[in-house]
Amino acid sequence: MLSVLRVHLPSDIPIVGCELTPYVLLRRPDSPVTTEDVPETAPLDGHFLRYKWYRVQSDKKVAVCSVHPSEQATLQCLGCVKVKIPVAKSYHCTPKCFSDAWQHHRVLHDRAASAVNENGNEEEELFGRFNSSGSGVINNSLSGSASSASLTNGSAPLYPAAVTQRSGGETWFEVGRSKTYTPTADDVGHVLKFECVVVDAETKLPVGHVNTILTSRVIPAPSPSPRRLIPVDGMGHLDVDGRITSSGTFTVLSYNILSDTYASNDLYGYCPSWALSWPYRRQNLLREIVGYRADIICLQEVQNDHYEEFFSPELDKHGYYGLYKRKTNEVFGNTGMLDGCATFFRRDRFSHVKKYEVEFNKAAQSLTDAMVPTTQKKSALNRLVKDNVALIVVLEAKVNNQPVDNPGKRQLLCVANTHVNVPQELKDVKLWQVHTLLKGLEKIAASADIPMLVCGDFNSVPGSAPHALLAMGKVDQLHPDLAVDPLNILRPHSKLVHQLPLVSAYSSFARTLGLGFEQHKRRLDSTTNEPLFTNVTRDFIGTLDYIFYTADSLVVESLLELLDEENLGVDTLRSDPETRKEKA
Repeated sequence: MLSVLRVHLPSDIPIVGCELTPYVLLRRPDSPVTTEDVPETAPLDGHFLRYKWYRVQSDKKVAVCSVHPSEQATLQCLGCVKVKIPVAKSYHCTPKCFSDAWQHHRVLHDRAASAVNENGNEEEELFGRFNSSGSGVINNSLSGSASSASLTNGSAPLYPAAVTQRSGGETWFEVGRSKTYTPTADDVGHVLKFECVVVDAETKLPVGHVNTILTSRVIPAPSPSPRRLIPVDGMGHLDVDGRITSSGTFTVLSYNILSDTYASNDLYGYCPSWALSWPYRRQNLLREIVGYRADIICLQEVQNDHYEEFFSPELDKHGYYGLYKRKTNEVFGNTGMLDGCATFFRRDRFSHVKKYEVEFNKAAQSLTDAMVPTTQKKSALNRLVKDNVALIVVLEAKVNNQPVDNPGKRQLLCVANTHVNVPQELKDVKLWQVHTLLKGLEKIAASADIPMLVCGDFNSVPGSAPHALLAMGKVDQLHPDLAVDPLNILRPHSKLVHQLPLVSAYSSFARTLGLGFEQHKRRLDSTTNEPLFTNVTRDFIGTLDYIFYTADSLVVESLLELLDEENLGVDTLRSDPETRKEKA
């Protein structure tokens, strides 16, 4: 007979908006163990599986901390309540939590105050002054009716008629009858229960033991602070939606989204397991990416199956067409788990003209055939072959959602998207890959006078040899990175040049005058004019991601505002997205 051997959840902390799919291990009548579902519509040997989800509604309401959502809140910020900041952001678990988060939290107050009163009132008048004694904070146990409204947002229970049990001050509401369940705002602060039981297909009665799981309390999905597009050089004009408007302009986003393959507890042990789970991260990533409303999106570390099953269909719903280049698999064998580069563009703004795929493994093979003695080829390929790729797409701009009829007036744009994922000690390989990409782009530029964007995660800090080659068009022959070159692939050093007029987008902040830009300039490295960081982990804070553009054909109109370190959450995983507005 069909039986359930084991039931568990990948993460026991459910998050609003993130689908929960239990792992159910079955034994079929013919003995094999499987995880395949047995629904009522396709019973097996006269039996099927029935699933139910319940919300455990306690008489004691619980608010959760806005900074540490797995912790129960013990205090609430009065300033947030007064200026009607979303109530979920007002809760904190301890006074220390509130104190540590104050620099970030104060930004919410400042923005809310400016929205309420453009002329501005003194902050002490509006919010009260924060100090170590905790003034301006309600510090008590957030239980009872005071927090109830905030947890339900004033809405009625989802299934008010489905009460199945009430005992010991708890009421169980049925909230779902499928294997998967997506928590809602009504579930925040409550425990969920999953039930799985084998049912007789004829009598519809349960057979055997009912398998149950209790989750932790549902937590709200943490949301990052909103970031604005900042006009530079006074060229852009903001419309009512906060977007830049000007003829011939477009926006581009570059984002290393961190492949699920790399989001492991071994690498990110300081992050809670729920923050690493793909169901949680994919919803956040999609919401953030769509929220930037970029015309062109360059993503790195997009897992092959995630592109096909998630990003491509989801972004298609928002009007994007996608192109993808998976990494080669000479180092890693499982093609389904390989990541790659994905480039999306709005169908109403651009049409696809041509696609070029760069496989650095093939270039490595050609290089070793030409330069390396036969006896050393194997070791040379072991050093050079890293499965990295680049995706180059030529797009044509549309006018009023239509291609330009006159071929002489076609507006073309070349967009390169890459991820140079090379260990830090292989400086020669990293520089060689960047140089190889640039030589390929030079060939495209020689065949057509076309504006270019070069986007990606280059795993190279400002001032490194790859960055110098991209930004300056050459590498100083005394650069320390050139000392690492056991295969002599970088010699002569005089060949490390290119003729593309590339400029890094965020250097525009450094060239912009005006008092309003001082805060943005403070977030730049004064030597290289690059952001202080685009990548933050426990062990590294620095810039690895860039958007370069050809300055003879494109002009930056606006840039996504940079963050201060105090704006970063403690569970930051990966790259900070770069967005900018271009004028062709």
